[in-house]
Amino acid sequence: MLKNDEFIMEIVDVTNEGSGVGKVDGMAVFVPLTAVGDIVKVKALKVKKTYAYGKLMEIITPSSERIENDCPHFNRCGGCVFRHINYEAELTLKTNKVKEAVKRIGGVELEPQPILFDKCDRYRNKAQYPISENGGVGFYAFHSHRIIECEDCILQPEVFSKITDAVSDFVRQNSISIYNEEKHNGLLRHLYIRKGEHSGEIMVCFVINGDRLPKSEIIAELQRLCGDALKSVVLNINKQDTNVILGEKCITLYGSDYITDILAGVKVRLSPLSFYQVNTVMANKLYAKAKEYAKPNGKNIIDLYCGAGTIGLSMAKEAKSIIGVEIIEAAVRDAQFNAKENGIDNVRFICGDAKTAAEQLKNEGIKPDTVIVDPPRKGCDSELIKIIANDFCPERVVYISCDPATFARDIKIFSEEGYNLLEYTPADLFPRTSHCETVGVLVRTDFTLR
Repeated sequence: MLKNDEFIMEIVDVTNEGSGVGKVDGMAVFVPLTAVGDIVKVKALKVKKTYAYGKLMEIITPSSERIENDCPHFNRCGGCVFRHINYEAELTLKTNKVKEAVKRIGGVELEPQPILFDKCDRYRNKAQYPISENGGVGFYAFHSHRIIECEDCILQPEVFSKITDAVSDFVRQNSISIYNEEKHNGLLRHLYIRKGEHSGEIMVCFVINGDRLPKSEIIAELQRLCGDALKSVVLNINKQDTNVILGEKCITLYGSDYITDILAGVKVRLSPLSFYQVNTVMANKLYAKAKEYAKPNGKNIIDLYCGAGTIGLSMAKEAKSIIGVEIIEAAVRDAQFNAKENGIDNVRFICGDAKTAAEQLKNEGIKPDTVIVDPPRKGCDSELIKIIANDFCPERVVYISCDPATFARDIKIFSEEGYNLLEYTPADLFPRTSHCETVGVLVRTDFTLR
């Protein structure tokens, strides 16, 4: 095979990033925008020794899973990868993705529980938009920092589009300079919007490479668009030469420093820096499953990577005690506020990284019945797993993961430390994208049969 060769092949699988996979003369060819069962004409764009990347030229015979794409930006934006297949097929792909990782990487042959799911459009409660040079608002193209302007993202609440249009007009009319990543100059870096699923409260946050936004007319326009739902307009100061979106300093321009919402029966306060699951409806289902796995009644629970404390607080009424650990100070303050606001007094929150805090709790002689971990995409540190398994020695470990590969890797390490994966459930918190969450419960080997 050579670059620019054209050929016909059948799509037989899908990668973790959503590209279809076919084979030509034993060589795997990866083709975006294709579906399992498609017979397609493909042009080779990049050819390696054992695999190639191709461009879809023609669908000769469409897959039975294929549907009409409903977004004009789908083939350019880096968000969705599954708008061309029906949702049932997407759920099957994600279930198999998690199952295969658990088997291949984790070494565990165990069928997953049925995947948790809900609506697949308008589900996000947060959006972070880069700004183009001409003031347009959109998203990055796949694997790039090239901005695709987007009038209305179907994953976001409709009010977000009204806000982005208003901000674009404001930027253009007032000649607000746009941040240039290469030159590290310009003012406006990102627009960040949050909306409480249950409360309806809206926060608009401008991320800037400076100390002030030179005009205030935008606040009046946001009030006109959002009405009483607009609760907070914030400046986030980020002067660092970095790809990290948010800086550490926030200045409130209008309203409150935070908005509120309800998740898993807990009233929560959300500042710009607080971690909060972007799909509230599905987070409720995910946390309910985590609670089922944790069996909190009368138990002492440690909640590592606790964010604003929602998971632990949702179990606090049944549990004997909850200790939450989180590295972001603002999130810990939110967690403490959330506990007080909900009248929960059997909780304690520690600000620090999970590994250091775990060592601190070990030195205090803390012996939890259950440990909950909800780590970032990179998973748990192997030393942290050893501390959990050998020093805490809980009966159960509930693991919430946003990456099947690191979930599987870590359950293998847990198994080497005496913990078996008892059950796991995929959860589709990010429909139409390639991402899939998983929640699983590991039980100490000598406790399995109790």
